[in-house]
Amino acid sequence: MPLPDLMMVRSVLPWLDIAGIGVFAISGALAAARRELTIVTFVFFAAVTGTGGGTLRDLLIGAPVFWIHDNRALAICLLAALAVWVTPRRIWSDQAILWFDGIGLAAYAVFGSWKALAYGVPPLGAAMMGVITACMGGVIRDVLAGEPSILLRPELYVTVAALTAGLFVLLMLLGAPLLPAAGLAALAGFALRALAIVRGIHLPGYRG
Repeated sequence: MPLPDLMMVRSVLPWLDIAGIGVFAISGALAAARRELTIVTFVFFAAVTGTGGGTLRDLLIGAPVFWIHDNRALAICLLAALAVWVTPRRIWSDQAILWFDGIGLAAYAVFGSWKALAYGVPPLGAAMMGVITACMGGVIRDVLAGEPSILLRPELYVTVAALTAGLFVLLMLLGAPLLPAAGLAALAGFALRALAIVRGIHLPGYRG
């Protein structure tokens, strides 16, 4: 498998990381908006949601925690929180948080797997790092907001992250070029999440 070079992780697709941080930060700020909380809480929710998954990933793979060494990450979270704060409530539909989550899920699942591969993590572990990167920010957001965690809801969420990360790693194993593999995996993941939102598709529960 042609492992992605670490310099490529840092430079070739920075927009994928930025997109994941930005849309997750917006979803965190929207969670604060639905409860009419303070601007401080908006920023905190945005930062935790935008960086939570990536922070855990970096700690697990032994990488420098990205937002400590890159001002852009927290700056994007701050801008996202301010953008939601200053816009009228009617701008954001009730499903906006779902759609922003869907974009972030696809982008971050790919980027998390990509970075893990670059740090020498084996394929299955790298796919799991993609899932963690994509999901943990939303898990933390839901806990802070007092909502049922996405891990406890039947909606296609973790499944989408697993599909995206797994497809990306599989394409890399098959020798696919990095950019097409990343784009195809992210598109497939977002398409599944969009279908789940529009059609209300969810996983069946255990019936004993």
